[in-house]
Amino acid sequence: MSWIILILSGVLEAVWATALGRSEGFTKLWPSVIFGAALVLSMGGLAFAMRDIPTGTAYAVWVGIGASLTVVVAMVTGAEAISLVKVLLVLGLVGCVIGLKLVGDAH
Repeated sequence: MSWIILILSGVLEAVWATALGRSEGFTKLWPSVIFGAALVLSMGGLAFAMRDIPTGTAYAVWVGIGASLTVVVAMVTGAEAISLVKVLLVLGLVGCVIGLKLVGDAH
């Protein structure tokens, strides 16, 4: 259950990061509200997951999921240019997150 919550919290990290960018310095109401709600839920889920998953692994997985999804959303929406290098780097992040999960389960 902790891994599922950690993954969902990583997705929420991408939500709050994207909303933060769209809030334009907290001058837009709904992106600011989404940012706050997603931030609280994301951090709460991370804290919950850290009860069973070591801090270093949990944090790295959380950040990796959030960072990779944030870049993918930006590329899909046109906020950032798509390039082969970016796609390969995001795939590398995803591979590292999966690797941490697999190594975490082995111990």
